[in-house]
Amino acid sequence: MQDFAFIFAGFFVGIVVGLTGVGGGSLMTPILIFVFGVKPYMAVGTDLLFAAFTKMGGTVKMARARQVEWRVVFHLSAGSIPAALITLLILNRVGAASAHVQHLMTSTLGVALLLTAAATLYKAMRGKAAPTSVARGQEALAAKPLHWSLPLLFGAVIGTLVTLTSVGAGAIGVTVLMVLYPLLPLPRIVAADIAYAVPLTLVAGLGHASLGSVDWPLLAKLLAGSIPGIWVGSHLMSRIPERMIRSLLSVLLAYAGTKLIAL
Repeated sequence: MQDFAFIFAGFFVGIVVGLTGVGGGSLMTPILIFVFGVKPYMAVGTDLLFAAFTKMGGTVKMARARQVEWRVVFHLSAGSIPAALITLLILNRVGAASAHVQHLMTSTLGVALLLTAAATLYKAMRGKAAPTSVARGQEALAAKPLHWSLPLLFGAVIGTLVTLTSVGAGAIGVTVLMVLYPLLPLPRIVAADIAYAVPLTLVAGLGHASLGSVDWPLLAKLLAGSIPGIWVGSHLMSRIPERMIRSLLSVLLAYAGTKLIAL
């Protein structure tokens, strides 16, 4: 019975991801902690690989359509992946299952969920204001950040946040990209955010696996539900108002974040 519950949870999260592009780590990690009683370090590690595999298919699809701005992916990865490796090294030395680290993970996860809720609500209210296309000959200019150091800095912050909580590469990443690359069209921002999340979550997830923080059978059950869920969600996207879904999602994330901080 519990196996079916895990598959259904993956299916539910997959639908939300298919509808909004948000919800992988933001929803799955709190569900694993609150609903199924999974230890925070195990929930984070398992969800990181869950996110890597679910976003891999989307990246391949967008890359074939030539929507991914690889320069932006490289700039963010240059900051986020080293930060993830350093965070994993610290977790290895301190002990991912220690009480202090568990408390740090839940508190940081709560803050990350509140930030994701704010970013999701912002995108629901203001997301349409971003450009949807770029003039011919301006592609190189659109792919330049406000300052060369900002992608490295914000990439490092997101890399640390994702490694500790599995949250941050979705709505937070999109909002950061909208600020750093104001001329970049929204579809390319979303594509770059999904693409750079794959190597980041894969590196962080495999690092957690080396620490024993991944439940492989649980991961398989979640993926068994999420893959068809994403397909269903993507087909429902045009029938359900995105603003309503994102607004409800932001309330849910804010509630989960507040509850985690209060633990």
